Amino acid sequence: MSTFELKNTSEISRKGTLSLPHGEIETPFFMPIATKGAVKTMSSKDMKDLGAQILLSNTYHLLLRPGLEQMKQLGGLHKFMNWQGPILTDSGGYQVFSLSKTNKTTEDGVTFRSHINGDKVHLTPELSMQMQSAIGADIVMQFDDVAAGNSTRERYEEAMERSLRWAKRCKESVDPSQKLFGIIQGGTHEDLRKRSAEGLIDIGFDGYAIGGLSVGESREDAYRITKAICKILPEDKPRYFMGGGMPEEIVYYASVGVDMFDCVLPTRNARHGTLFVWDEGEGVFSNEKFYSQIRITNTEYAIDDSPIDPHCTCETCQNYSRAYVRHLFRVNEVLAKKLTTVHNLHFYMKLMKGLRG
Repeated sequence: MSTFELKNTSEISRKGTLSLPHGEIETPFFMPIATKGAVKTMSSKDMKDLGAQILLSNTYHLLLRPGLEQMKQLGGLHKFMNWQGPILTDSGGYQVFSLSKTNKTTEDGVTFRSHINGDKVHLTPELSMQMQSAIGADIVMQFDDVAAGNSTRERYEEAMERSLRWAKRCKESVDPSQKLFGIIQGGTHEDLRKRSAEGLIDIGFDGYAIGGLSVGESREDAYRITKAICKILPEDKPRYFMGGGMPEEIVYYASVGVDMFDCVLPTRNARHGTLFVWDEGEGVFSNEKFYSQIRITNTEYAIDDSPIDPHCTCETCQNYSRAYVRHLFRVNEVLAKKLTTVHNLHFYMKLMKGLRG
């Protein structure tokens, strides 16, 4: 079982430590997305220098390339990407649902066509565990049945019940050296979420994730469900909100008891020139409106020789101007995406440090 020590709880966050095979992590924390074994435009050294405690990679993508046997031969993802810290792997359930135009779900698993070459693949809870074992992740996620964000109650219930059955199969086949998290499903139906959480608690996991939110539901619904679920989850196990979100959302979720976060927003936005800037000071979130977003490619920054954010201490803000970063985007220099990714990830790392106090 994972060693999670809850040190104290405040109106801001739960502060603790999570001990994993590749290191100890302070909570709450944010996991940058290294879907295919790399955070886009960034090296593993870059991520270490930014203070990332843990990275998130994806079972679906690594199963397709380089593949199960190749990953075994390569000695796992830590060695492959030269990352010494912890790694969490998503199970692939969401990607099977979102990336494959045609997939068929049965009690055994999901059959789909690869979005790369059309090859037929049958992904089961057992294969997901095997692949996550080959990857060598510190934290692995159960394989779950993912319902679309606009599903009927009947579909949410079906997916939730099947995910519980698959959770048992995952626990039976997980590599004992890895820490397995169950995923709570049920859409925006509080009673289904409660049944899902209680079913997973009965099975027993190293941690519990809230899945199936940040998929188009209202923010109020996401807040309501998360607050309700955190009230019934074990105090001594880490809680993970999957796929969320905006900085103010993370601040709220941490305040109701969530410990772990991931989201593509900081890196994806950066590559498109949308950057987070502090309103009052680096790491200061005294109210809900504690930051702004700027579009660095806008004409207004053409001769702006100030840093992206005068409050920010990241490498980009300490060395380059808004005008220069805008210029890099306009001439299609790859460096533009790296410099903005550094900035946005630094923003999220400072946000989490502030939440930890």
